[in-house]
Amino acid sequence: MISIKKVLVPTDFSEHSDKAVRYGADLAAKFGGELHLLHVFETTPIMYGEGAGIPESAAEMKAAAVEKLDGVQVDALEECPVVRKVMQGNAFVETVRYAKDNTIDLLVMGAHGRGAIAHMLLGSVAEQVVRKAPCPVLIVRDEQHHFVLP
Repeated sequence: MISIKKVLVPTDFSEHSDKAVRYGADLAAKFGGELHLLHVFETTPIMYGEGAGIPESAAEMKAAAVEKLDGVQVDALEECPVVRKVMQGNAFVETVRYAKDNTIDLLVMGAHGRGAIAHMLLGSVAEQVVRKAPCPVLIVRDEQHHFVLP
């Protein structure tokens, strides 16, 4: 029988991640498990959205990430315990490492659905995690994402 006692949802605080959090929380609650929310921040300058700045230090980045992660709403909070963790490093590497170190049973991730060129240039954290994760991975896609043959 399948036992899902620990569900990991890495989040970048996007709408895609929010949807994955809802899926992960529901699954953890249904199986009587615990939900692990993970945010990995990188200290390399990456521009997100409208003119994002770079905080002065990794400590400031971590503090901001902890505050945002604490603000992530989990509907099934009463039904399952939630573990929140912020780490510094590469999102793919730290997600896989966390899953291994914490014997995660299921990893639930949101997919951004970037275009083909952006995918070739930037790669996909979700794709890398699927290839290397020590457990099954559920990818939650946006309903508006349509499959287009190359």
